[in-house]
Amino acid sequence: MTTAQQTAATTRSVSDTRRVRRRGRIGQTLIYLSLVIASLVVLLPLSVVFLTSLKTSKEASDGGALSLPGNWLNFSNYATAFSDGAMLTAFGNTAFILLFSISGTVIIGSMTAYAIDRFHFRAKKLVMGLFLIATLVPGVTTQVATFQVVNSFGLFDTRWAPILLYMGTDIVSIYVFLQFIRGIPVSLDEAARLDGANSFTIYRKIIFPLLKPAIATVVIIKGITVYNDFYIPFLYMPSQELGTVSTALFRFKGPFGAHWENISAGAVLVIIPTLVLFLFLQRYIYNGFAQGATK
Repeated sequence: MTTAQQTAATTRSVSDTRRVRRRGRIGQTLIYLSLVIASLVVLLPLSVVFLTSLKTSKEASDGGALSLPGNWLNFSNYATAFSDGAMLTAFGNTAFILLFSISGTVIIGSMTAYAIDRFHFRAKKLVMGLFLIATLVPGVTTQVATFQVVNSFGLFDTRWAPILLYMGTDIVSIYVFLQFIRGIPVSLDEAARLDGANSFTIYRKIIFPLLKPAIATVVIIKGITVYNDFYIPFLYMPSQELGTVSTALFRFKGPFGAHWENISAGAVLVIIPTLVLFLFLQRYIYNGFAQGATK
């Protein structure tokens, strides 16, 4: 190779290296730009809610969404939201519904998945097909029939109505548990049967303890869904003393307008428990979603 060829090859190598570095810088710039835009999309509404919660009624109606409050220590809206919105009762009702809904979903979903995977029966494919069809049917199309059934059982305007609906309409949990149970070796069941264990004992002492990642995933998904749901509590628990954290905020919406400063303060109160819970349990939340995705 001549000197001219070596020089040309070196020049091309240097230009290729610069081109790769330039592309890497552009890629990093686009990554950081997308992260900044995503952060603004998430944080901007929260900032507006927090700023509005510290404003007076006049400031909330006359000022802009991002205008600063006149007094940063104005917590009167929080006191109004907590007292007039009956937030303490709402948190108690929400906790009650969460406890029984999540517990029932975990037990029913894991048992159903165990029966589908470990037992062989003629209508097995039909049952799986019906579960799939149930996920494709919009829930709003069956609300009239569902309401009549709930009312016929005398559960309307009670906390048990949303609990039963949350437990009986969660097909996703069944599929989550089913994927995890398929990863548990059948040899464990066979070894337990040799020791004289029946099907329920196998489920209780072997299958269920091994479903901790799946249980964490279902608890996270179900808990967020129930905590944020507005439609079912609003429809089936119209009484004010049976309101949840989502329906409690609706009390500040009048026929001639809304008290946005009180609604924003109530929204901040609703956000605080989930935020604190997420900060303490974020490691388990990430692990639950990651293991659920890999399964």
